[in-house]
Amino acid sequence: TGKGDPKKPRGKMSSYAFFVQTCREEHKKQHPDASVNFSEFSKKCSERWKTMSAKEKGKYEGMAKADKARYEREMKTYIPPKGETKKKFKDPNAPKRPPSAFFLFCSEYRPKIKGEHPGLSIGDVAKKLGEMWNNTAADVKQPYKKKAVKLKEKSEKDIAAYRAKGKPDAAKKGVVKAEKKEEDQPIGCQKSIGFSK
Repeated sequence: TGKGDPKKPRGKMSSYAFFVQTCREEHKKQHPDASVNFSEFSKKCSERWKTMSAKEKGKYEGMAKADKARYEREMKTYIPPKGETKKKFKDPNAPKRPPSAFFLFCSEYRPKIKGEHPGLSIGDVAKKLGEMWNNTAADVKQPYKKKAVKLKEKSEKDIAAYRAKGKPDAAKKGVVKAEKKEEDQPIGCQKSIGFSK
């Protein structure tokens, strides 16, 4: 993935990342010999960022914007070394991966949990969903499992039809890989349900 390629452009930084970098530099100047507790330092930075005005954040947002332009400019001329492939082409029309029983369960209960506990973080919501699923009786899980099986069968038919149309090789090599048994593996719910801002 190009980790060892020194010519690869440095990744772009967010406005918050620039802010944290500035905080770290300030801390080093004030306490050159002090060791930094990363967890505590991150917490303080986060709290300080939340209380900053839009005007104060503007400086860092400008830095992030400039860095993004730099990154995009450098990536246009960057040629990966042999053996490193770019991200596989993903056809937007390719059939979606069928949801697992746990995914269906999360889709139903996630809004309820967020409604009952509006202050919960994304990670805590996912953790709570995982605990709920693990403590749910087998007969209650059954409808979700049945629905997941039906959706998987439909997905397999869609994939077969899609491949028959002669789509790009990237799709043929497995847009959807062999389905792992996910029903009893709630970890990773954030990704499966789209827990992103």
